[in-house]
Amino acid sequence: MKGANSKSKSDNKLSVKKGGTAKGGKKPAKKEKTAKDPNMPKRPASAFFVFMEEFRTTYKEKHPNNKSVSVVGKAGGAKWKSMSEAEKAPFVAKADKRKADYEKEMKAYNKKQAEGPKDEESEKSESEVNDDEDDNEEDGSGEDEDDE
Repeated sequence: MKGANSKSKSDNKLSVKKGGTAKGGKKPAKKEKTAKDPNMPKRPASAFFVFMEEFRTTYKEKHPNNKSVSVVGKAGGAKWKSMSEAEKAPFVAKADKRKADYEKEMKAYNKKQAEGPKDEESEKSESEVNDDEDDNEEDGSGEDEDDE
């Protein structure tokens, strides 16, 4: 009898409760990620990342045996914090220039998007579309075969 009792207890443990959350409602649906447009311009790097581009090269020259990315990042962050505003100015200027270029690219991109996105079908040339139709006729495949 012990086996029968323990079996029923384990069945209770394995049972899954149906229903929503503790509040009694249904779980909210997950938001789907929107697909990124590969033609969209990338955001510009901040002044710190412009600094890090240069800092990484100089750090690797001084410490060729270092393989850790985190050590380079921590050293760069510490140096950036210790720098004065005058020392940061060239990197800020480069970042501002990149930001201005990015804004121009985004205006052009948004203007292009406003004109209307291209259809995926229109990317195929007309000859390819005609070739696809010819292939179906040559194979004898078509919707007529289902009627037989």
